Amino acid sequence: MKTNDPRKRVLIESLKNGLIVSCQVQDDDPISTPDMHVKMAEAAAWGGAVGIRANSPRQIRDIKAAVDLPVIGLYKQWHEGSNVFITPTLDAVHAVYEAGAEIIALDCTDQLTVEGRPAWELLPKAIEAFPDAIFFADISNYEEAARAIELGADMVAPTLYGYTQDTWDIEHFNAREFARMCRDFGDDTYMIMEGHIYTPEDAIKCLYLGAHAVVVGSAITRPHLTTKRFTDLMNGFRTNWRDAERSTH
Repeated sequence: MKTNDPRKRVLIESLKNGLIVSCQVQDDDPISTPDMHVKMAEAAAWGGAVGIRANSPRQIRDIKAAVDLPVIGLYKQWHEGSNVFITPTLDAVHAVYEAGAEIIALDCTDQLTVEGRPAWELLPKAIEAFPDAIFFADISNYEEAARAIELGADMVAPTLYGYTQDTWDIEHFNAREFARMCRDFGDDTYMIMEGHIYTPEDAIKCLYLGAHAVVVGSAITRPHLTTKRFTDLMNGFRTNWRDAERSTH
């Protein structure tokens, strides 16, 4: 069942039918400046976003100080030999929590961590350690969504569809599979659409399919990747813009 905690429900319900903008900047991005993440968040708030998704304790703190919107926080950490990079350890969860994010996102897929453990094993440990936090499960398929809900995730999104071995070649969201998740899990958790949403029409479609809210990142806040999508197609797909999107930093 969805959380019975009234404080958590009020916050999550405030996101209903809204746009959450992912405002993330990596140091090697061509748009990287010391305050770019803050400017992104301020622009998102001005434009009517209901929430922000942000990476790293520093950027979370900066954004929380600048805009009065709920933050889905994560901490990207890459380790050799593992594709698990979204808040991969309990220490990373703690850092996001201490930075002030109301919602904590973490990898809840079957992918193996650098220790050789399934990523989803962290979720129950994080819930036990930080019971007042809201947890956002990043998954890639129906089965992973079902497990995350069983383990207690408050919010679930197919964020990692396209980032796991079984889904690596996709470029568009799977509307039919997302609708199935919303039908089967909508009474038990808050289903969020995140990943491969490039137009307002796609966002509206996801709300129609049952999304509680929609997260959009690259199409709004990463103009270098938006440009690369255009040039890749116009040049006959000689390169793949998603290689840049999925690169480690």
